[in-house]
Amino acid sequence: MKYRHLFFDLDHTLWDFNENARLTLLELYHELGLEKAGVSNFDHFIKVYLGHNEQLWEKYRNGMMKAEELRWKRMWNTLNEFSITDENLARRLGARFLELLPTRNILFADAVDTLKYLKNKGYQLHLITNGFEETQHSKLRNCGISEYFDEVITSEGSNSMKPKKEIFEYALNKAKAMQHQSIMIGDSIEVDIKGAINAGIDQVYVNHLGEICNIEPTYTITSLKELQNIF
Repeated sequence: MKYRHLFFDLDHTLWDFNENARLTLLELYHELGLEKAGVSNFDHFIKVYLGHNEQLWEKYRNGMMKAEELRWKRMWNTLNEFSITDENLARRLGARFLELLPTRNILFADAVDTLKYLKNKGYQLHLITNGFEETQHSKLRNCGISEYFDEVITSEGSNSMKPKKEIFEYALNKAKAMQHQSIMIGDSIEVDIKGAINAGIDQVYVNHLGEICNIEPTYTITSLKELQNIF
């Protein structure tokens, strides 16, 4: 067994962030009366939100924004594109989104079967996630996969963030794992794969979307089931 410790990303790798976010925002679209407020097209609204969310998370990763600001500014920026300048609405939307989102339980295909397979083979499974501590643990509980992970390392809990080397070092130390025994499994080239490379850890790039990659990870897969061919 070449590897003993498998470090997973959560959002966009195991837990389908885009679909869970879509269902949550659809509920809030009706609950908070966004159509009456001026959001006439929900599909356009979710597309705009996902774009702003990614942009602001990049600022947050780079230390240009605080967590509390991120939580509501992504909604503020989205609403602004529909000419809605109601800060109170943006803050309510941000707060309710964080309440409801972790209760969603849509995982990518074969996630549970693959985690069960890897656990049964004797691998130690861990998570390294840039999400907020309470939010990420809630997601794990609600989608029923908490039991598979020995250690859950969040950016909030570790005071660092992928792709910084420090969060990987923190994770290795907490899991009592050596670099050569460990591998990072994630969907983001910039955050998961380059971060792991900088930390001296092998990588599995989970390329759900079939995107073109400008570097060569240790492994590349397009579905979680393919992990069963590697390990």
